[in-house]
Amino acid sequence: MRRAIGLALALVLATVLGPVRAEAGAVPDSLDQRATRSALMKWERYGEALNFEFVGRRSSFPAFEAARIESLFNVGCRAADASMALLPSGDGIVLESELEEQSFVIAQRLKQQGLEMPPAGVLRQQVLERLVMQEVQMQRAKRAGIRISDENLNEALGDVAQRNGLQLAQLPEALASQGVDYASYREGLRRELTQQVLRQRDVIQRINVSPRELEQYLEKQKTRPSELNEYNISHILIAVPQAATPQQLDEASRRAADVFERAQRGEDFSQLAVAYSNSQTALEGGSLGWRKGPEIPTVLADLVAKLKPTEISEPLRTPSGYHIVKLNEIRGADVPTVVQQTNARHILLKPTEIQDDATVRQRLLTVRERILAGEDFAVLAKALSEDPGSGSEGGDLGWTTPGSFVPEFEAVLASLADNEISQPFRTQFGWHIMQVLGRRQFDNTDELRRQRAFVQLRESKAEEETELWLRRLRDEAYVELKM
Repeated sequence: MRRAIGLALALVLATVLGPVRAEAGAVPDSLDQRATRSALMKWERYGEALNFEFVGRRSSFPAFEAARIESLFNVGCRAADASMALLPSGDGIVLESELEEQSFVIAQRLKQQGLEMPPAGVLRQQVLERLVMQEVQMQRAKRAGIRISDENLNEALGDVAQRNGLQLAQLPEALASQGVDYASYREGLRRELTQQVLRQRDVIQRINVSPRELEQYLEKQKTRPSELNEYNISHILIAVPQAATPQQLDEASRRAADVFERAQRGEDFSQLAVAYSNSQTALEGGSLGWRKGPEIPTVLADLVAKLKPTEISEPLRTPSGYHIVKLNEIRGADVPTVVQQTNARHILLKPTEIQDDATVRQRLLTVRERILAGEDFAVLAKALSEDPGSGSEGGDLGWTTPGSFVPEFEAVLASLADNEISQPFRTQFGWHIMQVLGRRQFDNTDELRRQRAFVQLRESKAEEETELWLRRLRDEAYVELKM
C-alpha cells in the first residue's frame, strides 16, 4: 500500500447562531499529530458516540494507526451491488458490500494496534449497527430540513487542503494519489457535517446548565490555579524542625513575618530567598519556574490561586514551616483580557420577490437622509427594521466584542467613527445602515471565564446525552434485514 498523506477534516457546523468549527483527523503520517489529537478530543467532548471510517479502494488505502474519527462512505442503492440491504425508517439502504468493506478496514486497524480481534460475527454485528445508526441520523436530518450548502462544504474542504499545505484545487489529485475518489470524499464530508449539525441541534443546544450549577462551578475554580494557565512562581520556606520547641516556632514565625514585610516594602524577593529560604530552590532565588496549574505543589496551590501577578502571599504555616509565595507572571488562556467593545445600532431591510436589492438599498439611502436631516434613528429602527432581535430596541445591538458579527458587518463597524452613519451595505441577512454610538476598553475576563465554564459543564453532560439520544433514535427506527 502507498503511504497516505494527511487530510484533516475541518468541519463547519452551520447553525442558526453562525458557523461553529470543529476539526477531525484521519491520523495520517504526515499530519501534525498534536492537531489531530486535539481535533479528536473536541469530537469526544461533544459526545461523538459513533466512529466513521472513510474507505477508499481497499487495495490502495492504508489502515489507520489510531483513528477515532472516521469518515463516512456513500450509502445508496446500487442495483448491481445490492445483495443485502438494511432499510431503517423507510427508504434508507445499506449494502452488504459496504458492511464487508467497513469490517475489513476496522479489522485491519485492530490488527495494527495489536488488539485482540473479536469473533467475526461480533465484529460484523458491531459494524452493521454503526451503519444503521449513521443512516438513521441522516434520515432524521433530512426530515428536519438540515442541509449543508456547497458553500459551507467548500469552506470545509478548503480547510482540509490548507492544513495539509495544499490549495483546494490540488485536493482531488492528492486524494486520487491515495486511491480515494474526490466526489465520494466530498459527499462523505457532507454527511459528517450534516450529522454534526443534527447533534448540535438535537443534543448540544438542548443541554441545560442551571445558573446554580454555573455559580458552584465558578466558585470551585476560584480555589485552584487554572489548568489553562502557566504560573511563574518564586517561593521562600522558613523551615521548622519536626519537634520544634515553642521558642523555635516563635522565632520562625517572627522571621517569616519579617521576610514578608521586607518583600512587601519592595526588597528583591530572589535576594531574600537566597538569604533566608530553607528550600531546595533558595540558591535559584526561590524560583520554581513556569508551572501549569495542576503541577503547582498542593501546599502552594491555594496561595497562588488568590494572587495577582507581582503579589506576594502572607506566610502560610504547614508542618514543614512557613511558606511565602510570589506570583511573578501568568501566561495562557485564562489571563485578564481587556477588549475593545463597540456600541452600535442598525436598521435591517430584507430583499423580497417584490423588492429587489436595488430597491431596498434605495429605501435605506432615503432613511439615512432622514436621520441626517434630524429624525430619530431609534424611532425609525422600531418602525422599519426587520431584525427581530434589535428592531424593538431601536436597533441597539448593545456592547459587543470583535467577532460578534459576520465579517461584512464587522468590517463596516470597524471603519466607522463614533456617531457616523454608514452607507447601505449588504450581508447574508439583507441590507443595513449602521451607526456607532461609542467605544470602550472592557475587562472581559469574568465573562470569558463564565463562557468557558458553561461550555465545560455542557460538554461534561454531552456524552451521556448523546448516547441517550442515539438510543432513542435506534428504538424509534424500523429496520428490516433482507438477505
